[in-house]
Amino acid sequence: MKILTVSTLFPYENNPKHGIFIETRLRHLREHYPDVEAKVIAPIPYFPSSHPVFGSYAENAKAPHYEKRHDIDVFHPRYLVVPKIGMTLTPETLANSIYKQALQMIADGYDFDLIDGHYFYPDGVAIAKVARKLNKPFTVTARGTDINLIPKFVKPKKQIQQVLKQSDHNMAVCEALRKEMITLGAEPNKVTTLRNGVDLDLFSFIDEQKKQVLKDKFNLPKETPVIISVGHLIERKGHHLVIEALKQVPNTLLLIAGDGPEKKSLQRLTDRIGVKDRVRFLGSLSQIELSQYYGASDLLVLASSREGWANVLLEAMACGTPVVATNIWGTPEVVTTKEAGQLVERDSSNIAAGVLSVLNNLPERQKTRHYAENFDWLSTSTKQYELFNKIIKGQ
Repeated sequence: MKILTVSTLFPYENNPKHGIFIETRLRHLREHYPDVEAKVIAPIPYFPSSHPVFGSYAENAKAPHYEKRHDIDVFHPRYLVVPKIGMTLTPETLANSIYKQALQMIADGYDFDLIDGHYFYPDGVAIAKVARKLNKPFTVTARGTDINLIPKFVKPKKQIQQVLKQSDHNMAVCEALRKEMITLGAEPNKVTTLRNGVDLDLFSFIDEQKKQVLKDKFNLPKETPVIISVGHLIERKGHHLVIEALKQVPNTLLLIAGDGPEKKSLQRLTDRIGVKDRVRFLGSLSQIELSQYYGASDLLVLASSREGWANVLLEAMACGTPVVATNIWGTPEVVTTKEAGQLVERDSSNIAAGVLSVLNNLPERQKTRHYAENFDWLSTSTKQYELFNKIIKGQ
């Protein structure tokens, strides 16, 4: 089986966490099914300068045009994004970029059987155009905002609906997204929930003794409960709500792992409401570093307004750390027992109440880990492999 994975959400050398969940799924598919050959086209927006003054745009310019990641060939052709009109034009420029790279792959001897696409807009729209030109079957996996946000725009919604009908199969990372895809017009028998798993080796179990060792390592107070909030520093992730909740949760320390445009405003918020001494900004962490901070923490709080399948929840649980999470989209499918944690409404008062409730009755860390072990990658890889086989064989 030869597949071509295509998505603008994929890690690259100087941005190793970008879309890492897609790379992880592909890695586990190949690990469980060695007969799968895979190459990746992960286009990157064109930008002419790598000067640091241009921030994230410069990072795009620095990205390699080709790299090998985990023994997989990954190509990063550029595509044009035009300010102001970019949202409607991007599917065209993206399709052109993918098509040229795919043609070169075929010419070089990699005549793939199927396109494994991720994210419906603009990626899925572009992939559908390419698949039609190359006469290749294709699938698209919904990840979250591509289904629960972008369809609010008229033209993108129509294009997404077309892709849902044109694709050979559609996948969703949670049942809530699958149902919404059907509402948008997908045929029920052409949509499958294919949830993300968690790497149980990378996010290894941390018992109470090891937790104290990690607290020493990171200079964290031993007797004070430690809360961690993880994600890009943007409004959607709700770090501001967790900070505000601290006013109602005394004698706790909050760690915030991530970077982004809201960092300064969040720092000002900690000062304004008088919790500055109880909040530490950790910046962007590698997955290995993150696993250790999960292990050193007593509780993870995720206050997002939208999530498809929030990987951080299972990552924390795999380390033995329970969660408090907002009751949105796929999250109720992840947090289903008291060993996992608690669901709350998205406001600072409810978040504070949830944090106090869990901290006052913390589950045994081993039980939280056992819960996470129900979400390994094998079942996901098996279902994915079976779907791809049926499509390739024309069943």
